[in-house]
Amino acid sequence: MPSIAPLDTDPENLGHVEWAGFVNGNPAFAGVSGAVHLLADCHRVIEAHDGLLAACTSLDQKTLLTSGEDGKVCAIDDTGGLTVLAEHKGKWIDRLAAGPSGVIAYAAGKTATVLTGKDSKEIVCERSVEGLAFAPKGMRLAIARYNGVELHWINTASPSQFLDWKGAHTGAIFSPDGRYVVSQMQENALHGWRLADGRHMRMTGYPAKVHSVSWSTKGKWLATSGAPAAITWPFSGKDGPMGKAPKELGAMGNLLVTQVACHPAEDVVAIGYEDGMVAAVRIEDGKEALLKRAGKGAISALNWDAKGGRLAYGSAAGEAGIIDLGGQLADS
Repeated sequence: MPSIAPLDTDPENLGHVEWAGFVNGNPAFAGVSGAVHLLADCHRVIEAHDGLLAACTSLDQKTLLTSGEDGKVCAIDDTGGLTVLAEHKGKWIDRLAAGPSGVIAYAAGKTATVLTGKDSKEIVCERSVEGLAFAPKGMRLAIARYNGVELHWINTASPSQFLDWKGAHTGAIFSPDGRYVVSQMQENALHGWRLADGRHMRMTGYPAKVHSVSWSTKGKWLATSGAPAAITWPFSGKDGPMGKAPKELGAMGNLLVTQVACHPAEDVVAIGYEDGMVAAVRIEDGKEALLKRAGKGAISALNWDAKGGRLAYGSAAGEAGIIDLGGQLADS
């Protein structure tokens, strides 16, 4: 077993862990209570929000971005310094995404706002914004909402594009090569579009909603939660997953997979389960390594560090920590 360093705090005070990962190489954990725990030269607790709703890192992983029930969007650096980037009193900021060149997008209700340095741009949608994601190249933003996904160019006058599919879309993600957009749906399914021609891609058969998705390092695979295994779709061909069966990785009886996180350098996926267990599975041959035994609450957050040697986890019951693999992946 790799070594595990649990976060030294009362799980009840941390509450449900919304995000766990690394800020400039330092472990950090954000709970729905609004407290962010940062482990750098010491253990700092930053009271970022009166109720935290979303968190992610900037693309360079040097800053943690957070938003909450208090209408604030904040940036926290690895020294614990907090900057309020925006504030909308009376609104819940529940969607957040980081883009290139320090650009940030956030949303409340039907309005998405993009911060580009000192300027901001509002995008008003017909329906409530349910998910935000930036393209890997270019200043293009995907907005998931009811009946499809909107694509907006931020810095140009180019018209927006609408990818339609009936139903509620609760999240969106671009493929690493920018060829595909995949959305999570309120029903137990994913839906995708090939941007070159708008071709639809249906990914169904899940027994539960898909709350977590993660691309492998070169975009060959898309790992997903929502089943008693990490359902991992192949995207290496020109038609994406159409006509191909996904791999089912890390099946542990009937335990539901709640989080997935692909390794930053290898075709390996970390899998979190509803009982608090964490495993790593090699995509090609399904070889498994148990990283953490069952614990308190379902795994609700899972992220690798930049080099892939450490894995941060958090659970719905406030359990959190760091798994140090100690070269185990390279040896397996």
